[in-house]
Amino acid sequence: MKKLWILLVLILLTGCTSQRKDEKINIIATNYPCYDFVRAITKDVNDVEVQMLITPGTEIHDYEPTPKDVINIKKSKLFVYVGGESDNWIKKIVDEKQNTVKIMDLVQIKKEELVEGMEGEKEDEYDEHVWTNPKNAIKIINKLKKKIIKIDSKHKEKYEQNAKEYTDKIKEVDTEIEKIVHTSKRKTIIFADRFPFRYFTDEYGLKYYAAFKGCSESVEASSKTITFLIQKIKEEKIPVVFHIELSNKKIAEIISKETNTKIFELNSAHNISKKDFENKITYVDIMRKNAKVLKEALN
Repeated sequence: MKKLWILLVLILLTGCTSQRKDEKINIIATNYPCYDFVRAITKDVNDVEVQMLITPGTEIHDYEPTPKDVINIKKSKLFVYVGGESDNWIKKIVDEKQNTVKIMDLVQIKKEELVEGMEGEKEDEYDEHVWTNPKNAIKIINKLKKKIIKIDSKHKEKYEQNAKEYTDKIKEVDTEIEKIVHTSKRKTIIFADRFPFRYFTDEYGLKYYAAFKGCSESVEASSKTITFLIQKIKEEKIPVVFHIELSNKKIAEIISKETNTKIFELNSAHNISKKDFENKITYVDIMRKNAKVLKEALN
């Protein structure tokens, strides 16, 4: 009987040990850019499991964590989030002991701005869409890489290799966009939507007019705002009006009808559609598409 009891204990201990060896390094990222960057760094490392918290295709500004989300965040080895206005709920969940990365801490940040014709009031809020500047994306990836290596030094070389390969691709897109803007006829874009591209336009020296700021809760523009954007398009003979991803495009459609302009999407990658998520679309893929439509809009 004693021998049987000892045997059972040994079996249980072996099972527990095996389970610990097979345990994944679970990394949770709030939105798509955080998720994509971590996914790129940890590519082909079977010990790591990356999860995106926000459901693809949903409005990220309305997100509220479920009890299950809170438990998963607490249990994760690393929690990566943006840190802007959309992430205010995180302060109630994350404590000092939690292993976290706030990507707004990894680059130089700027306050949202209210440009001519834009709806809303001037607020002292920082623009959270730091990743829309590819150079910022490179900085974020390299700093995330170092954090991940601290958690899992065993795969250090693989993480470094993955990060380099991905940032090299981002550099290529960055160079392509610089060339497009440098050789273009015009330097102004019209945005019939929220405008989460301040870091992008500042980096490439573009001027913009938009209906709302990047984190605005508004989706319906006043006739005054729409009229202003229509006049700008006519004055500067701009051929394209932009909207963001997952938009209802209503304002863009009104302006397009009045100005006979094309409607294009400029994707901020804040969130992506369920279809794109399932097809494993990357930040690089998105920026390449952005480069293509930008070229037509500026010429």
